[in-house]
Formats: sequence, structure tokens, C-alpha cells
Amino acid sequence: MRRDLDRPRRLHRTDWMALLSGILFIVLGILILTRSIKDPLVLLPLVVTGLGFSGLVAIIARVFRGK
Repeated sequence: MRRDLDRPRRLHRTDWMALLSGILFIVLGILILTRSIKDPLVLLPLVVTGLGFSGLVAIIARVFRGK
């Protein structure tokens, strides 16, 4: 047990694409369940725009990491 305490903790990098995409779908699900979005055709541009934004953030994060 002592050996585990001596090792430094390893952290992983944040996957921004997955994080923001998950948040997008949770928010859209809440908006659908609360009936805030009445027209289903509004969902398509929201999904495309949200996924595009999360992809852009993921690309910018990768550039700053130097990967």
C-alpha cells in the first residue's frame, strides 16, 4: 500500500470534443423534454453548429498542446 502513495498521480488530457458534444446533447435533451423547442427542424442546425464549435475547440486545444 505504501508504494501507491509514493508514485506521482498521472493525469490525462481533457477530450474537449467528447466533453462539449456530451454537454450539447444533454442540453438539447433537456430542451426537448421541457418542450422549449417546438419545431424539430430547429434541432438540425443546433446540432451541426454545436458539433462544429466543439470540433473547433478540440482543434485549438490540440494546437496549444503541441501535439
